[in-house]
This record gives sequence, structure tokens and C-alpha cells, in this order.
Amino acid sequence: MQALILAGGKGTRLRPLTVYTPKPVVPICNRPFLLYQVDTLRGAGITNITLSLSYQPQKIEQQLGDGSDYGVHIKYTTEPQPMGTAGAYKFAEEHIREPTVVFNGDILTDIDLKAVIRQHKERNATATIVLTPVENPSAYGLVETDAEGRVLRFLEKPKAEEIKVNTINAGTYVLEPSVLDLIPAGENYSFEYNLFPDLLARGEKFYAHVPEASYWIDIGTPERYLQVHHDLLAGRVGGGKQFERRGTFESATAATIDEQSVVANDCVLKPGAEVINSVLGEGCYIEEKARIENSVVWAHTRVGAGAQVSNAIIGRGCHIGRSAQIERGTVLGDKTSLTDYTYTGDAQ
Repeated sequence: MQALILAGGKGTRLRPLTVYTPKPVVPICNRPFLLYQVDTLRGAGITNITLSLSYQPQKIEQQLGDGSDYGVHIKYTTEPQPMGTAGAYKFAEEHIREPTVVFNGDILTDIDLKAVIRQHKERNATATIVLTPVENPSAYGLVETDAEGRVLRFLEKPKAEEIKVNTINAGTYVLEPSVLDLIPAGENYSFEYNLFPDLLARGEKFYAHVPEASYWIDIGTPERYLQVHHDLLAGRVGGGKQFERRGTFESATAATIDEQSVVANDCVLKPGAEVINSVLGEGCYIEEKARIENSVVWAHTRVGAGAQVSNAIIGRGCHIGRSAQIERGTVLGDKTSLTDYTYTGDAQ
């Protein structure tokens, strides 16, 4: 068993955070996001991983290398142009010799991948799609299955009277190598709109796996990017997702850091500074009486004296002026500079 991670997206919904940082390696609790997917794969015994890239591929390769630092072996393919989800799988064909777990590159989950693979083998399936239940099924494309778990049909943005299930595509698949023969080479081709309907039309053994309970989130918007941090800090994500809460940093005796927060190496916290349920990247400088709450602050950002940052995302190398108020919903791109007493966001 091997793995392919589809990590070619531009991350447009996450801008301005992804202007200089590709979405697959945006920091999640100060670790490149893809490492959480690598953790899941390695936990299932999968160490042969191919990354399918497109946008700023060199930055991703620079961070992850050959994977040896993380106990896996990583190879890379770079699409010459956007090829769609199934097209990217086909483009990586030369690296695929056996059944393959395919991950969408923007999903964080603590799914029991061993259980997915085991069920795939027990059913002698050609393809297995992981589904996840959602509270508001009308906002998604739904997947219907029969009592044995065989996929029956896909419903895109169904009408209220059509909704009979609440399970959606979770962006994780197990595919046999024979599936590659069904995908045209060199074309833009989609799992969701092309390959999966073809599997149904051909009567292939196409099954769904629905975990009894698992965490699942698409990190692709600022709101969900912030939410995944809150969930990790609160311990709501299982599956051995590891991150370091405390690096080596300088903190005044009168500064306050709560137990849930993450503070990376080389940060400086001056007297009266407060960090509450937040993440500080490497080398952040928090001046006197500044308060960071429910926020994510990327590396080498400086927050001025008396400034307040709440429910916000601050990019790398930013400067927040003295007594500024950065409120809910604010997302600042790298190297943003805000003058003293600036107010942003929605205070409600």
C-alpha cells in the first residue's frame, strides 16, 4: 500500500495567507500542514508517499525534502497544468505500482486509516471512498450507499426533498491500480465528476467507508484554518496528532501564557503580555501589556505595547502598532504593517 497526496491547489480561499506560502505547508500549530497527513499515513504503516504539486512546488519540496526526517519516503510530481483530481492521480502513474490511498491536500482528519484499508481488502473493492456525516447536508454534494456500503449515486447540491442521507465525500480514497486504466492520459479529469460516475456505470466494486466517529475538517478558508487550531489546542483531534506547545523563548515573569497556547522558539514576551488559547510562531515579539487571544500569529511578527489581537490570523513578519485592536475575522498577509491605534475587524 502506498499513498498519493493531491497538493496542487493555489489556496485562493486562504489568501492572503497563501500568497507566499503554498496551502499544503501553511503552519498548523507551527508544523507544515502536510505533516499531519503524513502522520496519519505513517500510523497506518504507509511510508511510500507521492506528492502531486502544482503551485510553488519548490517551497513544498524545500520544507519536506525526501521525507526521511519524518520516517517516510516522499517523491514528487509537478503537473504541467491543472489536471483535476483524477488527472493528477493519472499523471503520477509511474510512481504507482500497488493499491493507493489518495488524500485531498486540504483535509485534516484523525480517521483510523487501518480500518479503511482493512475494509477495502475484505470487500475486494476496486475503489473505496471515505464519507463523513455533516450537520447541514444541503450545502454539500451527498453520497448515497446501500445497506452493504456499496455506492449508489452522487447528489450535487440536492434539493430538500432529495436529501435522504447526510454523508459527504471526505476526500480520502483507496484505489486499486486497475483504476488508472479508466483515466485518460494528459486530460483534466475529476474523481467526483468523471471517474466515480464511470465506476458506477461500469458496475465496479465501488464501496464507501463511514467511520463511526472521527474528526474531519477542510482547512481551506480562514475561518476553518482558525477553527482547526482551536480544535487541536483543545484536544478535540485524536490519532496522535503531535505538536510542541513550548519552545525555548524569553518571557518576563509578569507575562501570562495559558496552558493551551503554543509558543515557539525565540519568542520574546515582555511584562504584562498575555497569550490565551493562541499560537505564536518562531521569533514573535510581544511587547508590554499586549494581549493575544484565540488567534494564530505566524513567525517573526511584532505586536506593539497594549495592542489586542482577538480571533485573528496574523501572517509572517507583520508589525502591529501600539494599542491597535485587531478583532474577529481579521486576516493579515505576510509583512503587513499596521500603525499605532489601528482598529480592524468586527468587535461583536
